[in-house]
Amino acid sequence: MALETYSDIALAPPAPRTLAARRAATWWRRFALLGESWPAMIGVGIVVFWVVVAALAPLIAPFAPNVNDYLALANPKPSAAHLLGTDHLGRDILSRIIWGARTVLVVAPIAVLGATIAGSLLGLAAGYYRGLIDLVVTRICDIVLSFPVIILYMIVLAIFGSSAFNIILVITLTKAPILARIVRGITLELREREYVAAAKMRGESGLYIMVTEILPNARGPLIVEMCLRMGYTTITIGVLGFLGIGLPPPDPDWGGMVKDTYGMMSVWPHMSLIPCAAISSLVIGFNLLAIGLREIGLRD
Repeated sequence: MALETYSDIALAPPAPRTLAARRAATWWRRFALLGESWPAMIGVGIVVFWVVVAALAPLIAPFAPNVNDYLALANPKPSAAHLLGTDHLGRDILSRIIWGARTVLVVAPIAVLGATIAGSLLGLAAGYYRGLIDLVVTRICDIVLSFPVIILYMIVLAIFGSSAFNIILVITLTKAPILARIVRGITLELREREYVAAAKMRGESGLYIMVTEILPNARGPLIVEMCLRMGYTTITIGVLGFLGIGLPPPDPDWGGMVKDTYGMMSVWPHMSLIPCAAISSLVIGFNLLAIGLREIGLRD
């Protein structure tokens, strides 16, 4: 058996990296790009801050969210005992803000994830198969989007009751058509690409092509849209709480906190302004993150 010469070894191509290593390198490069986009960095900072606050709520909240300090009712302004003051029932606002972050950061991601899954499946089927399937999916989306969203929320939650599950369900149903239309438009363009034609020639099924070939190439705009939907969903949860059809009391809810105290704005404005500031900050965080991801996608 002949020995390999030095030239043979030198000219041999390097061993390809494993798929896991390539994916890890790609994700690390994209993560490093976040540092080049100041909107993305600010957005990540705000979102991570609220995630940490929600995760550590039992440890960092100075009081339980529903404990009443009746002595503070005479002077509910911020003090050493209550850093952000108390509400009209003597409950510590800081503690309720911290615990309320859990409500938003559990309900909103689940609702957006459900809407993304449902919308992606509908959009992929409509854009790939076209024809009757496209017509039916598009018309269903148009019908759902034609309803005034707030009125639809009020009707559904009035009939089935206010609970975290029902709020997630109704938000999923109303956000899915928006994402379906986006995925459909992307799929209509990607289905004409060469790699899709090659997959068809190999005899791959439509489901395989949609999930393996088309969906990964649509993830960039989809992730950006998910971040935007997270911000809109945060506002929606706050609006539902303000209208009294959000989570039932006494669960801490930022929108519910505003509803309970907005009548005292002229006397104790901090009771309503602090929950409003919490909602605004989280929405701004998700929007800046979406802007940053879009900038990174354009560079990529």
